[in-house]
Amino acid sequence: MSKQFDVVVIGAGPAGYVAAIRAAQLGFSSACVEAESYADPKGEVRLGGTCLNVGCIPSKALLRSSELLEEANHGFVMHGISVDNVKMDVGTMVRRKDNIVTQLTSGIKGLFKKNKVTTLSGHGKFAGREDDLWLLDVGGETVKAKYVIVATGSKPRHLPGIEVDNKVVCDNVGALSFDSVPKRLGVIGAGVIGLELGSVWKRLGSEVTILEAVPEFLATADAAVAKEAWKVFTQKQGLSINLGVKIGKVTVGKKGVTVEYETADESKKLECDRLIVSVGRIPCTDNLGAENVGLKLDDRGRIDVNDHCQTNLPNVWAVGDVVRGPMLAHKGMEEGVMVAECIAGQAGHVNYDVIPSVMYTHPEIAWVGKTEQQLKNEGVEYRVGQIPFLANGRALGQGDTTGFIKMLACAKTDRVLGVHVIGASASELISEAVVAMEFGASSEDIARICHAHPTLSEVMHEAALAVDKRPLHF
Repeated sequence: MSKQFDVVVIGAGPAGYVAAIRAAQLGFSSACVEAESYADPKGEVRLGGTCLNVGCIPSKALLRSSELLEEANHGFVMHGISVDNVKMDVGTMVRRKDNIVTQLTSGIKGLFKKNKVTTLSGHGKFAGREDDLWLLDVGGETVKAKYVIVATGSKPRHLPGIEVDNKVVCDNVGALSFDSVPKRLGVIGAGVIGLELGSVWKRLGSEVTILEAVPEFLATADAAVAKEAWKVFTQKQGLSINLGVKIGKVTVGKKGVTVEYETADESKKLECDRLIVSVGRIPCTDNLGAENVGLKLDDRGRIDVNDHCQTNLPNVWAVGDVVRGPMLAHKGMEEGVMVAECIAGQAGHVNYDVIPSVMYTHPEIAWVGKTEQQLKNEGVEYRVGQIPFLANGRALGQGDTTGFIKMLACAKTDRVLGVHVIGASASELISEAVVAMEFGASSEDIARICHAHPTLSEVMHEAALAVDKRPLHF
């Protein structure tokens, strides 16, 4: 006899496991399908998707380890702390990362048990329809569901002609598990993954060269932030970043990797010991059985959905990286909650205009809303308030004064239209801006809120004051 549930979620990444939990909280019998073991030593299915297993979480663990090494070697001296013979045990660093991943993925199992969500192990795909129920093939067994939520996520985009073995030529998976520090590291792609992982191995001693096809650096970020980041990454941290390049032949030999590429002026070669390919991600919609039931995909292979993530099929929804919008774990989680609540007849909602973006480089970079160049292109009249961390007592005390906070507000209504942060704890500071924009606050509203002293958040307060040209400490 086949298993039957009210809601079956295909995919146990952030969007999927959150959708399954919220559906269970709302009284539905809920199940979540997952096939990937992520090299689990026991071969068991691991929950959490790319984010927890080979993405967000492990990369942040490595970033923190490398930041501490950098601090010990170059930052302690300003505090009067002298240390000798500081070195990194790469094996210990990687094991720590793996332990964090195991703890969090095991935690999802506990959450499923707490909320009575059933885990179904195996590859899930559509097999057909029977009356008002969907038939799913899960690892060769038939599962029935009244509602289906597709949350199959994304996978690394690979370049034609470049074979990724995750030993010498790596995507994000292999780049998280190097057994030693490469003397020369090449990175194709100067996006979030390329810059974060390039920064990790640069701090550990690699000579890092990044090749980027786009002629502008961090084109999606505010121009002022991109300019500051370029200065920090290239001049202070020593990353070699080449823009506007065309990648040619990639050859793997006994002595490493050779990447042939072209700039606007000449043809060049990059010789490196290991190569990271980080040129974006593509949705996982292959082998989903979409053709069996007529599930509509767009021209980029994403599942076509409306504003509430409904597909063209009755009672079928899709969330996360597999649909339109930024491929961000927190965006997917919000969609998972929205869909579960919509299925329950509630007013689920995601405000796509205030989804924050974060880069966990050092300094961190975070933003929400419009950039200054977008407002100019749209013909929107605006005012700007920008304050450097150099004017902040807490930043000075921490010895990290790089960067600034920039606030953009409507010239007519003073409503906050965008906030851009480059500096320490940008990933945390941006949340105040998200709350303000979600509830339609003005820069004056933020300026009138009492911020604790001394804190980095005071820079947000000063930026709001600066919109009206009345900062108090700059």
